[in-house]
Formats: sequence, C-alpha cells, structure tokens
Amino acid sequence: MRARKVLVVSLIAVAAAAAIGYWWTRPEKEKPVDPSMACHVAVYRLDDGRLIDIAPVTGDGLRWRAMDGRTGKLQQDKAGKWSGTIGWSERPDPTGVQLGTCSQPAMTFEGHRGEPLSFATTETRFQGHGETLAGRLVMPPGDGPVPIAVMVHGSEATSARTYNYFQRLFPANGIGVFVYDKRGTGGSTGKYSQDFHLLADDAVAALKEARRLAGARAGRVGFSGGSQAGWIEPLAATKSDADFVAVAYGLADTPMAEDRDQVRLDLVAAGHGPDVLAKAREVTDATGAVMVARFKGGYERLDAVKAKYASEPWWKDMKGEYTGDLVRYPPIALRLFGPMHDQGTSWEYEPMPVLQSVKQPLLWIIAGADREAPPEETRRRLLAVAKGKQNVTVVEFPGTDHGIIKFDVEPDGERVETRVADGYFRMLVDWIRDGRVADSAYGDATVLARPDGV
Repeated sequence: MRARKVLVVSLIAVAAAAAIGYWWTRPEKEKPVDPSMACHVAVYRLDDGRLIDIAPVTGDGLRWRAMDGRTGKLQQDKAGKWSGTIGWSERPDPTGVQLGTCSQPAMTFEGHRGEPLSFATTETRFQGHGETLAGRLVMPPGDGPVPIAVMVHGSEATSARTYNYFQRLFPANGIGVFVYDKRGTGGSTGKYSQDFHLLADDAVAALKEARRLAGARAGRVGFSGGSQAGWIEPLAATKSDADFVAVAYGLADTPMAEDRDQVRLDLVAAGHGPDVLAKAREVTDATGAVMVARFKGGYERLDAVKAKYASEPWWKDMKGEYTGDLVRYPPIALRLFGPMHDQGTSWEYEPMPVLQSVKQPLLWIIAGADREAPPEETRRRLLAVAKGKQNVTVVEFPGTDHGIIKFDVEPDGERVETRVADGYFRMLVDWIRDGRVADSAYGDATVLARPDGV
C-alpha cells in the first residue's frame, strides 16, 4: 500500500509539473501583421480636422483610436466590408468606420472622409546595454525644433515599432517620437528581460540615439510610457540628460506590491473582510519570497502558509500577479519549471529614492480604479514626492482601469472596457509639447499636484 501511495504521489507530482511546465514556458511568438491589414496602418486626418489612428492588434484585425479616447476593433469580412466592436468589448460598434484599399488607402469615419498622413521616418540600429536595438525616429512636418518623446515600453513582449500607436498620434500633433523594440523583441537582439536597470540603460541609449538622429530638430527630448515604464523612466532620467518624464498608470511602489495589492482587491471583490486580508498578506509575503529567490528557495515559508490557510474558503479567491498560480502547484513543479519563467524582474526595486532624485519635470497620470496597478499607495507616495518640489505634476482619471481605460460594470461585477478616457491623449500632447497641463478641462481628470505657477 505504501509503495502504491508513493507511486500515486509521484505521478501527481509529475502531472502537475508537466502542467505547470506548459504554463510557465508556453511560447508567445510574435506573428507578423497580415499585409492586407498592415497597409491600412496610419493616422488619418478627416475632412473636419479630426485625427483617427488605425493600428494593428496582436492576433487579428485593426484598432481605430480617436483623440477623444473613443476606440474600437475592426474586422473585414470576405466581401471587404468592415465591421467592429466597441472598445475591448464584444458589443457591436455603430460608429461606421470603412477603410479604402491597399492601393488607395483612405477611410470614412462617421460620414467624414480621411486621408493618411505621412511623416519623415528614419530606421536605425543602436547599442543598448550589451545588445543591439532596433529603433525608429518619426518626425512631424517642418524644419524647426520640436519636442521628442522616447517611448519606453511596458511589460509587453512585442515589437514597439509595430504596435506603439503614439509613433503616429504624437507626430500628428507636432511631437517627434523615437520608438524602439526592447531587448529580445521585434528586431532587437538579446533575451527578453524585466531587469529595470538593464532596461533603463537601454532607454538612456535610445534617448541619445534620438538626439543624434534628430540633430538640429531636437527640442526637448524626454521619456514617455505606461505601466512598467513607471519603474524604468525615472531611473533612466537619473542616468541621462532627459528633459522630461511622462508616466501613465505605473506603480510608485515595489513590483511585489503589485501582486500584494491585486490579491487584496481580489479578496475584497469576493466579499472578504480585514481578518482575511491580514492572512492573505502572510501568503503574498511567502510567494514574494519565492519570486525574489527566483524559484530557488522560499518553499518552507510557502508550505507553512499553505498548511495554515489552504483549507479556508477564501484561499481559492486569490489571483494577483503571481500568487494565485504559485499556491496551486507543488514546490517540485515550481522548482523544476519556475526558473524557465524567470525574466530577471527587479522584484525588490524600491522606486522612492529614485523618484525623490529626479530633477526633470515629471508628469504622472494615475488610473483611479486600476486593478493591475492599484493606485492607493502610488497616489500617497507621489503626493509625498511632490510636496516641496517644483517639478512634479500628478493627475488622476477617476473610474479608469489600467491604460486609463473607462469601463462599464456588468451585473456579475465584470468590467467591460469601452474606451480610453476623454482628455488623456490631449493631456499628454499638451504636457510634452508645451511643458504644462493647460487650465482647460481634460474630461473628468483631477490635478492632484502641480508646480506652483504652472
């Protein structure tokens, strides 16, 4: 009987290891954009002056974006007719967007005709921290100096030169853009990494390359980006002569706090109270220790919290960034396959000393209902940084999720993402181009801190 039990346990462990091995190492190869879709990618100026961007999406189809934040996904049927859905939902889009042909690119939007805009574009390859990176400078029309935004990536593992739509929206508004593929993606060499120090060095190299290529047309040159860029941009700013730093929906806390706060939101949404949240904090501290050890340790502590709490009803309600996965698999599986998933993330990176030392003008835009980067601690920390400093502007868009995305809430509590908040794109343009957040309204955005007299 004992031998049979050992065999069964071993088989369960192997099966679990095989399952987690697939989860941790599943491939995410980037597929090239279908040429029949790629030919429509451009920013279009309508006959009434409005701008509409058409961008590829990972997978199938295209996405349109208006400067007021409205957006939708487009699909083409066999007859060549385009139809779409609102935002990131499955709701039919009544907007009425039709595109021309690959030989004659054009569009109609709400009955208005649009023609694609073209910009001076320079492709380049430059040296990052030990890797060769593929970049692109896109400049608006004219000969005079313009501000240039060096687009710093989030955690996506796809080519920024393919998917970053700001390389069209910003030039259409008089701002140059330098976009580059992060290491291990697109046309750049190396292994994909979330080591913030390496990535900050790459961003510094990108800023230098942008200045070099732009030459006399380089005005203010700085960093702009969202999510993970909130850790990378300020660090890069302290290592460079950047003129500004614009961050959206990032965390001003450690990466481990992202998981901790997500787990807290999971449990609150499931109806659990403070007693459960205190227990869950023990769990996230234990799973965080495994991540910091890069799956080479921390298992005794994880086993202890499993033995203590795994039978309680709230256990299954934890998800988070990684905790929900770590508590569901045996240590043997995590030891075997966890390291394959390790991306070098700077789990213990503490951003506050860096934020305190940033001297450049800093704009930070918070998503007020962000589930991926819960904003409470970030808001508190940023206001502490802004106190007594004359370089920090903090703005919040209430009722928005990660990406400054508005949503509806279904009866079951699920969020349906419908659009980007009105005012978000205009605010970025105004601040990068003019160096200030204007007094005019940006939808329902609230300015929480700003330099005196700006």
